[in-house]
Amino acid sequence: MVQLANETIRPPNFDVVPSEIQHNPKFSPFFQDCIGAIDGTHISAIVPRSEQTRYRNRKALITQNVMCACSFDMRFTFVYAGWEGSAHDARVFEEARSNATLGFPHPPPGKYYAVDSGYASQLGYLTPFRGERYHLPDFSGERRGARTPKELFNHRHSSLRNVIERTFGVLKNRFQILQKMKGYRIEDQASIVVACCGLHNYIKEQAIKDDLFDEYGCEQNVIDQLNPPNHQDFIAPTTSTSQRGARQMSMLRINIANQMAISKGMPMIPIDGP
Repeated sequence: MVQLANETIRPPNFDVVPSEIQHNPKFSPFFQDCIGAIDGTHISAIVPRSEQTRYRNRKALITQNVMCACSFDMRFTFVYAGWEGSAHDARVFEEARSNATLGFPHPPPGKYYAVDSGYASQLGYLTPFRGERYHLPDFSGERRGARTPKELFNHRHSSLRNVIERTFGVLKNRFQILQKMKGYRIEDQASIVVACCGLHNYIKEQAIKDDLFDEYGCEQNVIDQLNPPNHQDFIAPTTSTSQRGARQMSMLRINIANQMAISKGMPMIPIDGP
């Protein structure tokens, strides 16, 4: 199954605009250069008592932290498993990006992944506006609908990035071992995660009629009991290059928000604004 995963977990053609973006007026043409979504998820783990502190996440559950990237057709394009549950998502992400042996599919020039505010803003990774409504439930009920360009951007960014939460939902509901792991070596537990992701992709690629892909195929809020909410700040080392990248992504975010604002008749965000 791990060998199968090595064949099925691969990036898409980054030169092609995903049909899920191209044919959705909420996303096109605003996010036509987005190549996927990245997030971390917590998977049940069994470790010796001496290791439990490191593997205990913010919900006090023993887990491994797994970082994944996915395409918009709900296929995993990168999986990095085995980190302790106490590790911050952004720390795992930085290791995946910087360790050349892991084969992380870096975004080509001009392309980017959608990531949430738990990650640092840097070139190739588009985060939402901080301090504004973001998650899908924030736009339901009496406060339904975006009222400013920043909220409009965040709502659509959240809808776009929602694909990875739904992909995790399919994965965990199909493979129950991911929610109640057996007492194998931690290295084998990580391999089980990778194998399940590979089989997930195989089912998707073979276009097998599948109830779980049907159930999670549409935008929705996914509840995951193993995943603690990510409110921690992560301070990554900064360099002049990373600062320039952050400024470029900030300008891109404002430009996309202003394109959306024009389409909705909203006032634009000043280019020299925060």
